[in-house]
Amino acid sequence: MTDTVQINQDDINKAVWAACDTFRGVISADTYKDFILTMLFLKYISDVYRDEYNKLVTQYGENPELIHAMMSKQRFVLPEGASFWDLYELRYEAGNGERIDKALHAIEEANGSKLKNVFQDISFNTDRLGQEKQKNELLRHLLEDFGKDILNLSSERVGSLDIIGNAYEYLIKHFAASSGKTAGEFYTPPEVSDLLATILEPVEGDEICDPACGSGSLLMKCGAMVRKNSGSRKYALYGQEAIGSTWALAKMNMFLHGEDNHRIEWGDTIRNPLLLEKDGTALLHFDIVTANPPFSLDKWGHEDASADPYGRFRRGTPPKTKGDYAFISHMIETLKPDTGRMGVVVPHGVLFRASSEGKIRKQLIEENLLDTVIGLPEKLFFGTGIPAAILIFKKHKTDKNVLFIDASREFKSGKNQNQLTPENIQKIIDTYQARETVDKYAYLASLDEITENDFNLNIPRYVDTFEEEAEIDLVAVRTERLQLKSELEALEGEMKGYLEELGYGN
Repeated sequence: MTDTVQINQDDINKAVWAACDTFRGVISADTYKDFILTMLFLKYISDVYRDEYNKLVTQYGENPELIHAMMSKQRFVLPEGASFWDLYELRYEAGNGERIDKALHAIEEANGSKLKNVFQDISFNTDRLGQEKQKNELLRHLLEDFGKDILNLSSERVGSLDIIGNAYEYLIKHFAASSGKTAGEFYTPPEVSDLLATILEPVEGDEICDPACGSGSLLMKCGAMVRKNSGSRKYALYGQEAIGSTWALAKMNMFLHGEDNHRIEWGDTIRNPLLLEKDGTALLHFDIVTANPPFSLDKWGHEDASADPYGRFRRGTPPKTKGDYAFISHMIETLKPDTGRMGVVVPHGVLFRASSEGKIRKQLIEENLLDTVIGLPEKLFFGTGIPAAILIFKKHKTDKNVLFIDASREFKSGKNQNQLTPENIQKIIDTYQARETVDKYAYLASLDEITENDFNLNIPRYVDTFEEEAEIDLVAVRTERLQLKSELEALEGEMKGYLEELGYGN
């Protein structure tokens, strides 16, 4: 009987992490995570497809032609012989790598533009897994790991979980913890994505972009916010991702969640922006632009910035070894002139570093684009212990002030990583929406005040979190000291008596 108890993300994460044992010691973590996540994708669509097929058989009986016709109208197509279970049944036969690759490419072909080129850089039939016999054994174990009951991923069991996105974040986090590095990638904690999606208020009809989209989770949070607030699926998601395997995950993620109205490009956003108008001469513009780009990226494309054909760096060229303002400048230039609003996660240096960054920051403030600065706790982002901030920009503000929120001291403490609680997030949102000064938490600064501070946005300059120490009662302290002195003299007397009884009087 099929287990219909809803699975939780922890169960999926533990099972996926256990499946990694198949590859440990054979290939590196940043390579085998692609195998694990691709197999998770294949298993999920296979279970969903089988679930739908069984429901139709129950409803209409054994009528192959009718059922085939109805299955062809599903959101995705799973060609005959290409499901996880087809591969699982043949796992003891030679050729596992070749069979898995053929299945993936058949799925890609059958689903047209939805999965175009997604598996082009992922091959299970690779010599990196060893000679044929060893490779076949490894892949048999992998199929058996995903064939376990705990990883039954039917629709009823999974519900609304973002299994690919969440498992991706979990694996990146644990690869970093076990290897001391981040496998070349970072992720946005889910609570930060929730905060950004709520503050930016995506609505029906919005075009939403993340120019450093990773696995696409932040984009999907924005889409979910539109559906939650309006019940409408009338919105469009756009993204670009530089790492090919991560771009593939974003495409798989969109596919799994039925986000068919999306356009995710593969390439370097700064050096080669691909979200362009049809003639390729101008950047596309969006209602919402949001991202957690790489912190202080070295070698971001400084050498070509002065000749940028899209004029993204007209306020100044960011420093050669810190790409933070390269991403900010790009994002600002892709905002629609009337409705554009933007949220970006940055390291604190962006708030106060001088030189070329200071000039760019000054101009953005003078153009009245900066709306809010939110300071986040340290150790919130896995892979770096430094605190980060969120900058909110708007094309049309209702005042010339900037709201500063210091949320750095309110979080749930963890062993290696801190976390924003729902209460922490709600307090930030309430303060942002009220747009008023809150003692020791928020300050609404005027342009004149920011100008007086030389356009330095360091949060402690505006939000005074100093707590006065309690006044010391010197009389009480002296009284306590005299009492302790008296007690000490009594103890010395007792000790002397004991020593004399023992014959140590001298």
